[in-house]
Amino acid sequence: MSVSTETLTGGYGAGLLDRERIIAKPGFNRWLVPPAALAIHLCIGMAYGFSVFWLPLTKSIGITAPVACPDMTLATALFTTSCDWRVSDLGWMYTLFFVLLGSSAAIWGGWLERAGPRKAGFVAACCWCGGIVLAAIGVIFHQLWLMWIGAGVIGGIGLGLGYISPVSTLIKWFPDRRGMATGMAIMGFGGGAMIGAPLANMLMNTFKSDTSVGVWQTFIVIAAIYFVFMMGGAFGYRIPPAGWRPEGWQPKVTGNAMITHGHVHLRDAHKTPQFWLIWAVLTLNVSAGIGVIGMASPMLQEIFAGSLIGVPELKFADLSKEQLAAVAAIAAGFTGLLSLFNIGGRFFWASLSDKIGRKNTYYVFFLLGILLYASAPWAAGIGSKVYFVAAFCVILSMYGGGFSTIPAYLADIFGTQFVGAIHGRLLTAWATAGIIGPVVVNYIREAQIAAGIPRAQVYDFTMYILAGMLALGLIANALVRPLSDKWFMSDDEVAALQAKTQASNAGPTGSFGIGKGGLDGKALAAWAVIGLPILWGVWITLQKTFVLFS
Repeated sequence: MSVSTETLTGGYGAGLLDRERIIAKPGFNRWLVPPAALAIHLCIGMAYGFSVFWLPLTKSIGITAPVACPDMTLATALFTTSCDWRVSDLGWMYTLFFVLLGSSAAIWGGWLERAGPRKAGFVAACCWCGGIVLAAIGVIFHQLWLMWIGAGVIGGIGLGLGYISPVSTLIKWFPDRRGMATGMAIMGFGGGAMIGAPLANMLMNTFKSDTSVGVWQTFIVIAAIYFVFMMGGAFGYRIPPAGWRPEGWQPKVTGNAMITHGHVHLRDAHKTPQFWLIWAVLTLNVSAGIGVIGMASPMLQEIFAGSLIGVPELKFADLSKEQLAAVAAIAAGFTGLLSLFNIGGRFFWASLSDKIGRKNTYYVFFLLGILLYASAPWAAGIGSKVYFVAAFCVILSMYGGGFSTIPAYLADIFGTQFVGAIHGRLLTAWATAGIIGPVVVNYIREAQIAAGIPRAQVYDFTMYILAGMLALGLIANALVRPLSDKWFMSDDEVAALQAKTQASNAGPTGSFGIGKGGLDGKALAAWAVIGLPILWGVWITLQKTFVLFS
């Protein structure tokens, strides 16, 4: 079946970043789109690895030891040039990442559907990389507020646009494998720290001197690297033409009541109880995981301290400068290992959800997560690094899996017509969790330390609170039910909307010679560009893991 050249190719007069410019042409291979998405997500995923900067930044003035000001408040910390920052002060920048990510995704999700993924990816690269450069200036002048505005606010906007840019695109390219598509779309975000954390640690060690801890120089270098990769990803995006479907594929009508064949309008999605129940499911799952990720590096160092380097009798406060450096390097490996499971979990759990269903997948997340969080203090108490690390690896795989499964969950409940924009609005749950999770972990930690609790035990109470959050999420997931027919658009409404985007059901459908090729030479080359940094990150992570368990 043929289709007009205009429909297939778009207008050549369109601007370089316009949506019309990136409509795929005959001969295009759909397997070129996932590497473009990964190129962006692996870069913005470094947001998860920022905990490697916390401890060095607490010594950005003192260099060898923090210049502490006991009476310093958060407001004072924002502008001080004579006192070193505390981990809790820096942790707020991590919160800003995800507050702005969720907010920007909700605000500009509809715009992204109209503008297309290339324009969104371009803006995301400018914001994320420009924000990191501004944060570097904040470190140079020791102005925390400038770091917050740079990496936190501007960078956070880049995170939101970069995060949602590939989701609806890949769902359209892989309607035959919806869960796998969402897993591919965002698994790179979970793996960013696996590459970025050890890279940042290496760069800081290269740049540190008697007058600098090497953080601002590292910010500049990684911003430049990320800008190149993100631009490559943005310009690699393509979208399928109207009526496209994979060769030989026909939508299957199933008896699964949790998968709708209708479409809910964006204006109505948030009026349904199902939207808010899924919002609660994501908020509670993310709140539990995000606080741990933000403190992964300090947590491992403070709990296991000298046992990480073969001197278990030494507590964290007893370690020398050289021992602290060795422990920090191992903790960076732990951060990378968590990232490895985060990225693997996004693909594994999303793909599994195609088999067992999204709701059942979330049941697994909550039930298993409760068990693992509740048992973490026991593992720390007996000094079991193996169980402790393994537990958090599984937790992070489910944390990542929750993100990759949620777009397919939304598509099952609300249909695919507005899934990208609905997903953007749902990510306000991430913004909420970005406040709850780090605040719970950071401030309970500070309160426990102030109360004289040994550093190896300051996270115990927090683990029980996080397990309680997952219990609430379990209840919310159980309450999710299929939507009633009143929420779905009529066939005429759907046809009218699709006609506006040149996707009328009355038009021709088929593969149009697009999407074929599999992993041909060009696709393999694209995957290699993304795969080599991932393999490097895996290799470094496994090396650090060997040291961790030796």
